[in-house]
Amino acid sequence: MKRFLTQIAFASVALSLSGVAYSSETKAAAKPDLAAGEAKATTVCAACHVADGSRGMPTYPILQGQHPEYLVKQLTEFKEGKRKNAIMNGMAAVLTPEDMRNVAAFYATKKAKDGTAKNPELVAAGERIYRGGIAKKGVPACAGCHSPNGAGMPAQYPRLAGQHGDYTKAQLTAFRQGDRTNSAQMASIAANLSDKEIEALADYIAGLR
Repeated sequence: MKRFLTQIAFASVALSLSGVAYSSETKAAAKPDLAAGEAKATTVCAACHVADGSRGMPTYPILQGQHPEYLVKQLTEFKEGKRKNAIMNGMAAVLTPEDMRNVAAFYATKKAKDGTAKNPELVAAGERIYRGGIAKKGVPACAGCHSPNGAGMPAQYPRLAGQHGDYTKAQLTAFRQGDRTNSAQMASIAANLSDKEIEALADYIAGLR
């Protein structure tokens, strides 16, 4: 009888724990609130990224059509200080995880608009690096992670196609200089790129579609 009661007690604990786990999973899987995301984007983010995250100032990234998982990761790392930016560290500090998911989901629903490259000579050089890498420098092809058309891969690798050339150039330079430290992979790649190669890649990516 004692053994039977012990078994019941263990079963009750197991059921209780599984209930907690199920509850947490259900909460984590809750769908983002697009209306709340739009409200937050319009009131908080629009000054730099415009209301729908489209082609605003070239020094700020285009968020339209970006993978929501990637945006959440970046916002989280801004909030935690893993990614440094005086403006974004402050902006992300007041966002809850729910806010981040909502805003990211809102931007992800917007169809990204095409961009354009500026310099035909740079574009040709940028395409060679993007598609084939630089073997003698150990630089892999960007297309391997960000896909041939720049669509990226959800969660890990961001969409690059059409991104502002100025922004891409600034980020590659920041990775190379050690100013941006939230991707060891990108830091090691950018470390082997010259100014001219970075400029060529940034211009090519701006017109990639």
